[in-house]
This record gives sequence, structure tokens and C-alpha cells, in this order.
Amino acid sequence: MPHSYNKIWIHAIWSTKGRLPLLHPSIENKVYQFISEQLREQGCPVRIVNGMPDYIHCLFLLNPKKSMADIIKQIKGSSSHFINQSNLISEKFGWQNGYAAFSVSQSVFERVFHYINNQKQHHSKTSFIQEYDDFIKLNGL
Repeated sequence: MPHSYNKIWIHAIWSTKGRLPLLHPSIENKVYQFISEQLREQGCPVRIVNGMPDYIHCLFLLNPKKSMADIIKQIKGSSSHFINQSNLISEKFGWQNGYAAFSVSQSVFERVFHYINNQKQHHSKTSFIQEYDDFIKLNGL
């Protein structure tokens, strides 16, 4: 039997320090590509990384040999170091403490992918705070 039972898709979200809009359109692709590479190096195949100027969404397979906390800590640390060392922005870059991570079932996988892929369109209609509040209520959190 294949090890498909070890495959857990994760939708992770975290924001910039102080929710500052530091992920300018001119650098976002470099940042998303770097985070994708870092996730792959952690043994977490990536489906998509996308976001807005003040936060990021990642959809990836969890490496069953690593903890979620360790993976996210490494990704946030290495990506903030990359942004600062590469002088991608004039300010000092940092991520806010914490993150949200949700397992994604196969039945809603495509819907989550499209949601992440269409962030800019989606948030032209709904603010992140409103969406987050709706998400929390919907999931009884």
C-alpha cells in the first residue's frame, strides 16, 4: 500500500510585522519563489505561495518527519533574512509572531488553491480582517 496516508496538505498564513504592507508587487515573486524553494528543502512539496502586501498564504504537503512549528519557524526566519540581505526593501523586514495553519482535505483542495491564487481579486472586495473574522466564525474557533 502506498504511503498516501502520510500526505497532509497544509494551508499556512502569516503576516508581516505590524501588518505593514512591505511585500511590494516589485518583490513579491522573488519572495514567493524563495519561500517555495525553502519549503521544498524542508521536504514539503509546494502547490502555491501567494498573498498580499502584508501577509502570505502557502499550500504545501507537510513533511511527516518535521513539526509544523519547526517548518514555519525556518521558513519565516530564512525568508526575512533573504529579504534583508538582498536589500529588497528599504525598511528592515520581519514577520509577525505566530501563524495560522489548517489541514486541507482533498475534497476542498482545488477550492483552497483557487482562493490562494486569486488573493488580489478576492481582497479587492473583502478586507483581510473581515475575511479572518468570517473564517473564525465559520469554523467555530
